[in-house]
Amino acid sequence: MGHMSGPLLIRGSVSVPEAELLWRFSRSSGPGGQHVNTSDSQVELRFDLARTQALPPVWKERALERLAGRLTGGVLTVKASEHRSQWRNRETALARMAALLGQATAPPPKARRPTRIPRGINERRLRVKKQRSETKRGRSGGWD
Repeated sequence: MGHMSGPLLIRGSVSVPEAELLWRFSRSSGPGGQHVNTSDSQVELRFDLARTQALPPVWKERALERLAGRLTGGVLTVKASEHRSQWRNRETALARMAALLGQATAPPPKARRPTRIPRGINERRLRVKKQRSETKRGRSGGWD
């Protein structure tokens, strides 16, 4: 993530143009000395998922469904304030946004196809079970 300008790459060749990303900066809470009072190091990155044309319709539908709980009026918001530097917080926010959209647009996993247990395995299990039962049955019974 060396540079800031340019589109946000999601997966493959699909990306969000920079024009659709809205940045907001504010003062970060927490420690930082005198520097913290003068610098807007907290970053808020917003992306209007409901109105975007950058994503394929299927991806957009999938993302809207999966991120429904995180959206505010169709807008996805990511905040970053771990670092003291605004630049590093911007990189962190971009990475989070890319990860969220990447997961939300991923295709659903393939359905598991049930497999049959091979007959040999079942027969061996029953044979061993029978042998065990014979062994245990042979232990009981009084000795004359």
